Amino acid sequence: MDYFEELLHRYQSRGLLIDTNLLLVYFVGSYDPYRIPKFKRTIAFTVEDFYTLLTVFKFFTKVITTPNILTEVSNLSNQLPEDIKPLYYSEFAKHTVSLEENYIASINISSLEHFKKFGLTDSGIIDLVKDKYLVLTDDLPLTSYLQNVGIDTINFNHIRALNW
Repeated sequence: MDYFEELLHRYQSRGLLIDTNLLLVYFVGSYDPYRIPKFKRTIAFTVEDFYTLLTVFKFFTKVITTPNILTEVSNLSNQLPEDIKPLYYSEFAKHTVSLEENYIASINISSLEHFKKFGLTDSGIIDLVKDKYLVLTDDLPLTSYLQNVGIDTINFNHIRALNW
């Protein structure tokens, strides 16, 4: 717990970068928290996870994303039922205002060594965050890589275990 608290305080004013799956939980939960365990792309998460994310978000002065993360979230969201998409995407648009979007050109990302292992979105995260932002993800391979190269990361599953 001390480790998490120290990271949270160190990055509180710098910002938190949220990875794709967790941002999807945030957007789906902002539309309807009870849809989270019903939607195939968020079924591994609970309503409580959504409220935990909100608690974490509120701790930071800014929540960071990238165009690649937002595109992945939008593409996954497109698998929601047709009848809810208009209201969902209205809610989606409303919440993008609270995010700080950072852009790195794909040509720059694709020239990085770790691109061959992680692809565009995760390589963009790796390149963007070093000594700037704390990363929150549920992706174990990404967590392990980031920690191995000295990038501060919290795996959301560890937060879940603490029963925030």
